[in-house]
Amino acid sequence: MDEQALVDLTPVLQMLLTGVLLAAGPLLWVWLRQRRASMAQRLRALTLLTLFFTFDLVLFGAFTRLTDSGLGCPDWPGCYGSASPLGAKQEITEAQTAMPTGPVTHRKAWIEMVHRYLATGVGGMILTLALLSAWDAYRRRRSADTGGPPAISPWWPALTLVWVCVQGAFGALTVTMKLFPAIVTLHLLGALVLLALLTVQVVRYSHVQALVKSLAVPSRLRRGIALALALVWLQVALGGWVSTNYAVLACTEFPKCQASWWPAMDFLQGFELWRELGRTGAGSHLSFEALTAIHYTHRLVAYAVVAVLVWQVLRMASTWALRVHARWLVALLLLQLATGLSNVVLGWPLLAAVLHTGGAAALVVVLTHALASTRQSEPRVVLAIKTRRART
Repeated sequence: MDEQALVDLTPVLQMLLTGVLLAAGPLLWVWLRQRRASMAQRLRALTLLTLFFTFDLVLFGAFTRLTDSGLGCPDWPGCYGSASPLGAKQEITEAQTAMPTGPVTHRKAWIEMVHRYLATGVGGMILTLALLSAWDAYRRRRSADTGGPPAISPWWPALTLVWVCVQGAFGALTVTMKLFPAIVTLHLLGALVLLALLTVQVVRYSHVQALVKSLAVPSRLRRGIALALALVWLQVALGGWVSTNYAVLACTEFPKCQASWWPAMDFLQGFELWRELGRTGAGSHLSFEALTAIHYTHRLVAYAVVAVLVWQVLRMASTWALRVHARWLVALLLLQLATGLSNVVLGWPLLAAVLHTGGAAALVVVLTHALASTRQSEPRVVLAIKTRRART
């Protein structure tokens, strides 16, 4: 069998058409439901729907990785130069016959291509958001429109569009670099950046339409939310590194690992970032001690993340406007604990692993929403001075 080119642009137009068709349904649905609404209301509804589909894409991306389907089609953007596995039936059959449990099977090819279809559809929705936002801003400038709430800066959707293109590039590199751990982990983190960008825009549209008001909170509370968000990002990166290096089963008991509180670990090998899957930078096989170091570091940082989140939940619960966020954080924290333990003691079940990734993504969304929904309250001294000046 001839060697397959890693990048084959033959099906690009067909893939783009698939993305347009997938995006057209949600776009039409929003437009019909919001046909009497203002442009800002339509854009908010479309942004919220795009956020929902992007979250679904993150979940399906986790499912693709966890079923070892990332190389189900060994070229990009199509499958053996075709826009679907149907057109590559012969090539997939030959690869599956040569290696029945290998990376290329009919099932894995469909999983991988569905993930690409969803990603193309999300890209189409984000492109539409960017174009509509730019057009609305242009229309307001030309007509000096002062009626109705002003639109948010079109730079937000434009930045989101640029970032989704970067994500597409990482998706291509995931295939062409054969599941290079650093690239796969960055691809996961990039997906969560996309969720964060869309979440900020949803909050800003809500402020524009006066659906909710920005809440003034003490600076210490906002710093606490920011700290919790930063730790969650760190833990997601470590979790992605565990998953992409297949280090979940390096420890199969809890709270100890390999019957020890401090098992044999090789941190230098484990956290050598630029290397192939299962190999060190020098080309030798990655040791079990390195996999243990990857797993156990994720577990140790999890203790700190749980402590900070519990502390933050208690503080947020005392602020009325953030009580909903606090409840979500409690539910998601319990989900993460349950699925994380299930991955360890039950042998990494698929459902628990997918839900663990989804819970991490949801934590990023909730904490980003909380941070974007608040602003720092002014110190009492400054507020008293302003009040005195206003009276005089």
